[in-house]
Amino acid sequence: MRRRQTIAILALAGLFVALYLWLHKIGLIGELQCGTGSCEIVQASRYADLLGFPVALYGVIGYAVIFAAALVSVQPRWLAARGPGLALVALSSLGFAFTVYLTAVSLLLIHATCRWCLASGAIMTTIWLLSLATARRPT
Repeated sequence: MRRRQTIAILALAGLFVALYLWLHKIGLIGELQCGTGSCEIVQASRYADLLGFPVALYGVIGYAVIFAAALVSVQPRWLAARGPGLALVALSSLGFAFTVYLTAVSLLLIHATCRWCLASGAIMTTIWLLSLATARRPT
């Protein structure tokens, strides 16, 4: 149960990061607070949109779905069930694969990194690893 709770907390953190990037992308907030990264370069690149939608919006949706699935999975009637753990593995595997793709694009094609994007990638990677551990043994 602790792993699933941790997944929920991480998904909420990822949701806020993705929401911040999405709100910037649609122009509701000004300059990104990135420190020494190249957030503006990454966010302004042609790769920041996919199928006509900002990539950050996919992050908002993905993290929200993982958060909801994690919340359901910690309910007493689902604790011993294998299904919620497998759902978390499937969802986080999609998120992790997307993260790997976006990181490769950032490094190999854009030649710039965004600290917020890297933070999101670290969050999603951790969620994925925890979901794999949870699916093996739901605790």
